[in-house]
Amino acid sequence: MATDDRIRALLASMTPAEKVGQMTQVELGSITPAEVAERAIGSVLSGGGGNPGDGSVGAWRDGVDSFVAASRRSRLGIPILYGTDAVHGHNNVVGATIFPHNIGLGATGDADLVRQVARAAALETAATGARWSFAPCLAVPQDIRWGRTYEGFSQEPTVVAALGRAAVEGWHGEHLPVDGVLACAKHYVGEGAMEWGTAGSHRQPWIDWWDGWGPDWLIDQGDIRITDEEMREVHLAPFVAAIEAGALTVMACYGTWHGRRLHADRYLLTDVLKGELGFAGFVVSDWMALEQIDADYPTAVERAIGAGVDMVMVPFNHERFIGTTLQLLDDGRLTVERVDDAVVRILRAKAAIGLLDDSPPPAVSAEVIGCDEHRSLARRAAAQSTVILSNASALPIGPATTVLAAGEALDDVGIACGGWTISWEGSPGPITPGRTMLDGLRSALGTDRVDYERDGRFGAVRAPVGVVTVHELPYVEGGGDRADLSVPGEQIDVVRRVRDHVDRLVVLVVSGRPLLLDDVLEDADAVVACWLPGTEADGIVDVLTGRVPASGSLPVSWPRSAAQVAGRTGSVSEPAAWPIGHRAGDRPAMTATGGP
Repeated sequence: MATDDRIRALLASMTPAEKVGQMTQVELGSITPAEVAERAIGSVLSGGGGNPGDGSVGAWRDGVDSFVAASRRSRLGIPILYGTDAVHGHNNVVGATIFPHNIGLGATGDADLVRQVARAAALETAATGARWSFAPCLAVPQDIRWGRTYEGFSQEPTVVAALGRAAVEGWHGEHLPVDGVLACAKHYVGEGAMEWGTAGSHRQPWIDWWDGWGPDWLIDQGDIRITDEEMREVHLAPFVAAIEAGALTVMACYGTWHGRRLHADRYLLTDVLKGELGFAGFVVSDWMALEQIDADYPTAVERAIGAGVDMVMVPFNHERFIGTTLQLLDDGRLTVERVDDAVVRILRAKAAIGLLDDSPPPAVSAEVIGCDEHRSLARRAAAQSTVILSNASALPIGPATTVLAAGEALDDVGIACGGWTISWEGSPGPITPGRTMLDGLRSALGTDRVDYERDGRFGAVRAPVGVVTVHELPYVEGGGDRADLSVPGEQIDVVRRVRDHVDRLVVLVVSGRPLLLDDVLEDADAVVACWLPGTEADGIVDVLTGRVPASGSLPVSWPRSAAQVAGRTGSVSEPAAWPIGHRAGDRPAMTATGGP
């Protein structure tokens, strides 16, 4: 049966409850497989840190399969779409390949590389049975104090559009129903322009669950105060590219535009996205976003679905959502036509991924997860993302050089991966298998030539070169909103201690955004932006030692001062420390004899 005919036949066979079931997305810990079948649920998700079992490959596969199999036993046998926050690899799976976060990929400026990274991530995701990733993020961050800055590719919309297009193509692959994963363009639209100090309006007193989530947030989920023209030219452009590339799911944005909830903005969701742009897929809400719309839950549901939200990430109380939506239909507050449109859009996406086929394709082998090929790609991505900010003849480090190495981030997989890794917020430590920058130094130079002391206390030892990291600890969303982007004093102390023991000092910045480096620059002979390189952080060392030429350039403007950060791009008279596109020390790769 042709796809359109199949979808029409399914829609005609559905009860109102089954239609609303398809519009419902539930967090895996809040529903059983039996309830998925009974309610004809459309999607189950693993949010950040919402891992099946212990987060291992086997637990993921068993957990996802149990829900998918149950959904096929529903009356009409429509499989669920299993969604997950696979935003830089299948990053909730222990042992998966974790790629650099988007800001690092933006520094590569390489659309083909981004396409390859997304393809590898798609294969690892599909190997666990999940066929929907909440990626790519198409934000165009304008204020680097925002805790989601690292989720954006660049401050330049043309770069975000080009790399976002490539990411969608990579997630889908050449044969989407066989081994592709549905991409999700997010968060629609304008989140990169939220105003500092406007977060907090979402913390409504009736949202009991929110207690502890967001009391210190300063910009995330805040208000967007830009014109329609700027919204279109800067922030809508990447979504246009993603839709042209075939994106079939879009996630709505938390926050407001001049005080109007984006999850209830019919102009943006329906008139622009589905009308002007011709988007044929479906819009999914973000985590508990409907609760922000109105104190009266039925009104919140009515406004969101009426505005154009097609699938609702509940995520906990699916009974309430389903019952409320059915009552709104009975009362005439939601039309059958709007609900049918939402269901058709969801089924169209499921058909594209092959879920409506009589014989689903064979599963992707789990052997692809964390495989050597993908880790090699991740190492290359880390190397290409490396940006040399300054270099006074300290780089490259020759093969016979003795190095004093220090800094917590130099030997920490968790810090190198950042947020959205194994758990929602991420954490320091050996959270998943990977190679650190220290591993890279020891491999390149020899273990006997690399003396590592985390705190930089080397006694009377001296060496020609020191390598020290300064860093941010992992964070996500508004938890990373920071008014002060200065390097912490205890990290400055490590830099200064090592400076006293070396002839040349290389400082590596491991962060999700630019940091203020005034207290570092006076001691450093070279400064290198490493971003959040992932599990193959040894790729950074390939650039430090000249094995790979330095090719990364700044995807964002690197501020000179706190005043410049607060003023945002272009509104402070002093020039940036380093502008977008900057890279220093373009040097050829090292030769076999160690010379440039």
